[in-house]
Amino acid sequence: MLAIRFGHSPDPDDAFMFYAIAKNKIDTRGYQILHVVEDIESLNRRALRGELEVTAVSVHAYAYLADHYAIMRSGASIGEKYGPIVVAREPWGQSPGTVPVSAHHDKVSVPIFGLKGKKIAIPGTMTTAYLVLKLFQKEFSFVIVPFDKILDYVKNGKADAGLVIHEGQLTYQDKGLHKIIDFGEWWWEKTKLPLALGVDVVRKDLGPQMMKTISEVFKESILYAMEHRESALDYALQFGRGISRESGDRFVGMYVNDYTRDLGKRGEDGIRELLVRGFVQKILPRKITPEFV
Repeated sequence: MLAIRFGHSPDPDDAFMFYAIAKNKIDTRGYQILHVVEDIESLNRRALRGELEVTAVSVHAYAYLADHYAIMRSGASIGEKYGPIVVAREPWGQSPGTVPVSAHHDKVSVPIFGLKGKKIAIPGTMTTAYLVLKLFQKEFSFVIVPFDKILDYVKNGKADAGLVIHEGQLTYQDKGLHKIIDFGEWWWEKTKLPLALGVDVVRKDLGPQMMKTISEVFKESILYAMEHRESALDYALQFGRGISRESGDRFVGMYVNDYTRDLGKRGEDGIRELLVRGFVQKILPRKITPEFV
């Protein structure tokens, strides 16, 4: 069997998608798919070196990978009206006004404030969360902290605020912290598009047929997990760092959704818009035209 190294991050939504492959529930078309589990920033860096044939990466990182990788249409982590959040020990001053962000939310409050002069703990400079933070406010100081340590880092007063990804978006209140802004809400208010955070990419040098086959296998794995949700969730919760089944189920539901099955036009548009805005605001070095498979 031809070995394919497939990287995903150690969180429940990625593990949920990978369940059918990991447990040999589907036909992998003659490929031996090797499980590589590392935090997303590490996977981003490995992809910059072209080490893995297939891997999860941040959409931000894809801006630096587009020459060598294509985005698979299945497997994306996309939120509509929710996404990474900024948390702090105390509520910050906010405008008393509210901004309606969709017909499904009666006056969702989008805080109006600046991060200038604040020290923010971030999970890495290649994460999409960091790109969106830069789109929101270019000038701030930051310290890089492992994503699963950020809540404690902020709680202990080592930073003014933390940029939170993965299940910390659901558990920050357990640490007595306060949500300052949800960037998925902010992005929706600005663009009326979903916020694409992570995608799975496949290396172009594998050739069109192999790229297509691997993409099809991964889609089958995702569909199998959705159809066998309880078993897939049992497997995925091993990667949940002690969160409850209820929180794990909720988190998987947030980031394994219709866009995960297939990006569709709106998913693709969300990715393109993020990359365009990053380039226009001179955060990204060049204009990127994403390639999908």
